[in-house]
Amino acid sequence: MSRVRTVLGDIAPERLGVCDAHDHLFLRSRQLPGRELDDVDAARAELEAFRAAGGAAVVQWTPHGMGRRAADLAALSRATGVHLVCATGLHQAPHMAPEPVARLRGRLAEVFVAELTEGIGTTGVRAGLIKVAGGFHALDAHARWTMTAAAEAHHATGAPIAVHLELGTGALDVLDLLCGELGVPGERVILGHLNRSPDPVVHRQAAASGCWLAFDGPSRAHHPTDWRMPAAVRSLAEAGHGDRLLLGGDTVTAGARSVDGGPGMPYLLRRLRPRLAAELGQDLVDRMLTEHPSRAFAVDWK
Repeated sequence: MSRVRTVLGDIAPERLGVCDAHDHLFLRSRQLPGRELDDVDAARAELEAFRAAGGAAVVQWTPHGMGRRAADLAALSRATGVHLVCATGLHQAPHMAPEPVARLRGRLAEVFVAELTEGIGTTGVRAGLIKVAGGFHALDAHARWTMTAAAEAHHATGAPIAVHLELGTGALDVLDLLCGELGVPGERVILGHLNRSPDPVVHRQAAASGCWLAFDGPSRAHHPTDWRMPAAVRSLAEAGHGDRLLLGGDTVTAGARSVDGGPGMPYLLRRLRPRLAAELGQDLVDRMLTEHPSRAFAVDWK
């Protein structure tokens, strides 16, 4: 029976509710010095603001080695009433110190499987997805290593694989590797950041694999393609792929939180939802926020 693996345990998919399918409560990156998401009180306030806007669940894509603070997630979920899904996985090499990454050589898939099935460290929190990353229009050796380990962990557990596409590029290379060479079913792959490269031809080609298409981070001042998101989503829906769409906020710095003066998680529901509803109709947008994530993150756990 399919279940979504939250930080408080597995739940029936229909209990997930209105879901931010890609975001971050905590995150540390060498690429973002001094801008860390590392404040428990701010994370709680952000979840409360999201809940007040009608949100019920958040999928945190922060992977291994980037300050997930898994030990704090269960208490935050209990305190706010928001379901939280935590990630295992590994991001691009520049985001992390090289020494911890080197220590994972030869056992990366084993670490992913353990965090999915046994828990993250001694926290008792089990991850509910695997997060990996591609490069700009290419897959380097690090990406191939992490995706190979992710595929192995998927085959062992059934867990979905969520992929950071660098500036929205490289979707077809990712699918060729994961779904072609490594045998991961398309419906178990979630492609993130497609709004950053709104190429309708590539989007339709990717959708043909059966993968999930995530449009996330819709409020980034440095992403001038964001205004094209509604048209890109509408194009996919009109091409028959409206049942594969996900929405997320992707808050990655402290200043982007709503409680710190940024758009934050509530923006997804407060501003993006009505804008997309005007383009696509309320019914599809509601399904993108509820039914779709409940299917994308539900697993017949092995």
